[in-house]
Amino acid sequence: MISEQGSGRHLSGALHLRPGVVINEQGSSHFPRRVRRVRKLAEPTRIHIVSWNVGSLTGKLRELVDVAIRRRVNIICVQETKWKGQKAKEVESTGFKLWYTGATSGRNEVGILIDMSLKDGVVDVRRRGDRIILVRIVVGDSAVNMISAYAPQVGLSESTKKQFWEDLDSMVGNVPVSEKLLRGGDLNGHVGATNVGFERVHGGFGYGSRSQEGEDVLNFALAYDLLIANTLFRKRESHLVTFRSGQHSSQIDFILARREDRRDCLDCKVIPGECVVPQHKLVVADFRFRVRVHRDKRAKIMRTNWWKLRGEVTQTFKERMLSEGP
Repeated sequence: MISEQGSGRHLSGALHLRPGVVINEQGSSHFPRRVRRVRKLAEPTRIHIVSWNVGSLTGKLRELVDVAIRRRVNIICVQETKWKGQKAKEVESTGFKLWYTGATSGRNEVGILIDMSLKDGVVDVRRRGDRIILVRIVVGDSAVNMISAYAPQVGLSESTKKQFWEDLDSMVGNVPVSEKLLRGGDLNGHVGATNVGFERVHGGFGYGSRSQEGEDVLNFALAYDLLIANTLFRKRESHLVTFRSGQHSSQIDFILARREDRRDCLDCKVIPGECVVPQHKLVVADFRFRVRVHRDKRAKIMRTNWWKLRGEVTQTFKERMLSEGP
């Protein structure tokens, strides 16, 4: 006994075991062809990003990557690597790859480490001197521009500081506003505990007193509508301080993101317990990107237009059905 779809009536008999005979001229769902309907859905993908002044990468690279693997970090922005040249390097047996830039002095230098889940999506790398590097990554249908930057120390000349901010301005200014922008770096400035005057970019949960260099950071963030992720979440002191030396504590390492992505920044804090680097602490931010993916959502039933079966067409159709079997 076969139920006729959509009618509520039950039909019986040999005529309905195969649609070789057409009883009426209504469309029927006999012999459905199931075709996959593919839809593009937005699904959240979490990416863990770290900024870390490592003092020197020499002898520490594998330890650094081991920390990243243990803490499930996808991207690490490293500063003060002291590695010369403009190269890329696979970290053996880890799946991580390092892109870096450095001058002949071997005093500053920055880089970006990316894990195996994202490194094949790298489509562009831009370097500006020995203090700024950008890696552009395609994640699903999104382009993510990741910058690692190392600002000049307080004691350096004003011309050196000005050159850094001009270079960073040029780098950020060339990123399309439609693409995601994330920046991790040691910016050698104190943005302060409060957000007075900079409520748009400072979340109000910083650390310490604001310095002139910190105001430069805030002004730059304001110019490009970037949020300082470290200041968005209320944390205890140990999860705010990024640098300790003796009795001196400060917050000078930051992760920044576009303000429009505020809802996708799930957390940002300092991890104080890692001992690979003695003074600087790693800053980790947890972002959620809505990546568009292809999924088989449902199957659609194609209906056979029985009323079009006339004359020779009917005979041809019957022969084809009989040859294909039940």
